[in-house]
Amino acid sequence: MIQLPLRRRSAAALAFVALFALPIAQSAFAQQDVPPATPQPAEAPDPNAMPSFPAPEAADFTANAPSKEVILGFLKATWGYDPNRLYQVQRITKTAVDGVSSVVVLVGEKGNKQAGALQFFAMPDGKHIITAGEMLPFGDNPYAEARTALLAKANGPSRGGAGKDLELVEFADFQCPHCKEAQATVEKILADFPKAHFVYQSFPLVKIHPQASRSAAYGACVAKLGGDKAFFDYAAAVYDGQAGLSSDEGATLTLNSAVTKAGQDPAKVEACSKTPEAKAAIDADIKLAGDLNVTQTPFLFVNGRGIPLGGVPYDTLKLMITWHQNNDGAAK
Repeated sequence: MIQLPLRRRSAAALAFVALFALPIAQSAFAQQDVPPATPQPAEAPDPNAMPSFPAPEAADFTANAPSKEVILGFLKATWGYDPNRLYQVQRITKTAVDGVSSVVVLVGEKGNKQAGALQFFAMPDGKHIITAGEMLPFGDNPYAEARTALLAKANGPSRGGAGKDLELVEFADFQCPHCKEAQATVEKILADFPKAHFVYQSFPLVKIHPQASRSAAYGACVAKLGGDKAFFDYAAAVYDGQAGLSSDEGATLTLNSAVTKAGQDPAKVEACSKTPEAKAAIDADIKLAGDLNVTQTPFLFVNGRGIPLGGVPYDTLKLMITWHQNNDGAAK
């Protein structure tokens, strides 16, 4: 996964995001104020085993916000796709910073007696939490704001269903090798969710990929001149020939070949790619990525929920998409 350097979201925070989509591991959630589990002899897995959560203590609920109900709503929106995941709000306490609360949630899974602990800090605005020094969306509908922004501004080439009740938006870079690998996953998603509305947003990581911006501008012009199908034909050809983007001369040959395979005129596309309009289109894509705190490619939004594409096993990703498809309601 390619990550843009010197941006707001750190690798630790991205790991936290991915953590919401992965099985619980005791070590992943260990907190300094939660006693470690006593080592136990290895035993055969028991599918009927359940984690044992200690009863919460009234003294550990000193903050007025967020409420237990809001936290449970957030956890349901985040973990609802996994029927085996169990959790309990254990602590909501004041901190030394006015309006900031410390929250501890105990987490476990059916079939596993062990439990872990997740801690985060809830901000006074009620819309964000901080963990690993980074800010993430929060609330009983934590992905609504990003969903609204994407519905309004994610205007890249699209395919799939016309309706936007399930909208998938991928931010990708044509020179990113992980983006090339992820295209097979995208095809699998669209086969499994034929009604999904899929949008491709270019996010060239120009600091590490010198041909990314040029490739994106060519793509924008192919879409302008030939439509969405031509764009996706172009995209597939660029990814197939991605090795050719390693030099200026190779990029020219690769991009022109991709344009031709998309049924467009390389000379017209090249001229279009150098116009202020083409630059403005790519700049708008980059700004949208920045507004949504996207710092790596490939990155997928599922109805506003950001997921590092390739950072989650496909079976889990499919469960997550199904959950949002069934629970997010109509697009507004």
